[in-house]
Amino acid sequence: MGERRRPSADRILHQLTTAVVVLDADLNVIDLNVAAENLLGVSRRQAADRPLREFITPPGEVVALCQRAAETGLTYGVREVAARVGDRETLIDCRAAPLEGPDGGLLLELFDAERDRQIRREAELVAQRRVSRRIIRQLAHEVKNPLGGLRGAAQLLARQLPSADLKAYTNVIIEEADRLASLVDGILEAGGQPKNERFNLHEVTEYVAKLIDAEKPEGVELKRDYDPSLPLTTADRDQLIQAFLNLAKNGLQAIGTKGALTFRTRALSNYTLGGQQRRLVLSAEVEDTGPGIADELRETIFYPLVTGRSTGTGLGLTIAQDLVSRNGGLIEFRSRPGATVFQMMLPATLDPGKPQ
Repeated sequence: MGERRRPSADRILHQLTTAVVVLDADLNVIDLNVAAENLLGVSRRQAADRPLREFITPPGEVVALCQRAAETGLTYGVREVAARVGDRETLIDCRAAPLEGPDGGLLLELFDAERDRQIRREAELVAQRRVSRRIIRQLAHEVKNPLGGLRGAAQLLARQLPSADLKAYTNVIIEEADRLASLVDGILEAGGQPKNERFNLHEVTEYVAKLIDAEKPEGVELKRDYDPSLPLTTADRDQLIQAFLNLAKNGLQAIGTKGALTFRTRALSNYTLGGQQRRLVLSAEVEDTGPGIADELRETIFYPLVTGRSTGTGLGLTIAQDLVSRNGGLIEFRSRPGATVFQMMLPATLDPGKPQ
């Protein structure tokens, strides 16, 4: 039996899911793995021989950590450093460890703490969706039972009425009871199982844009910020239109008569969606300039009957989340006064043979 070949250190480094940066004694980048490339938004070739401080803003806390590790020969760590890496603001956990050898240097590990939070949040949203479905089913049962009694009573009353004019009123009761029962069935089914087809997500955003354009007040501006190279997705187009329309109408109602509504699309690389790491995920966002979501609603915003408006039903976001989840996706949000974003994320459809 031949001697087993050991994988090289370089190969191990680049297969790690933790972001690792190798630094020299002056804190210039010697090497970094694929996970670090994704986190820092820079390629291995571009980063070579450049100072670490160029890739993390502000660099002070991380650089100080590395200097302390280099001076003492000990390993140091720090948690939840607020920094800009690549093209986004996030929180990072860092650990710096000295390298053995005459040339010195450091091994810097970076963990995207914000992304870890998002993964936990995704799990919470999935659990919320399951609870929401149970609540909606129970609610539908409680509504449909009295509706059936109301309809039956109206039919009996119609038989006793002598005048056709009076029967017109019982017909209204019967028709409205049927309409409400149909509405409840529609909420329960939420469009049924997806009828999948392959298409560009901009077909959804542009269809919704036309509807919003027709009903928005003159003082509201609809903006588009699209990624022109967006890959295709495979999903139920009608279900996604309904979900995105619900998000857009929520944003429109939050703005009132003056403000801006922005539709934004992006492709997210190496993103965890539904607990599964995917090479590409599609993002379609609705951002509004309204007052933001009240703190007391943030944890339960996707539950049915939860709303911040006196005239709201509290079902729009619940239905939108359910529709998107049926297509393998998820809706998340972030909110502050003047900028609330609901983000619809879906798996991209890649070329055959490529990992999803």
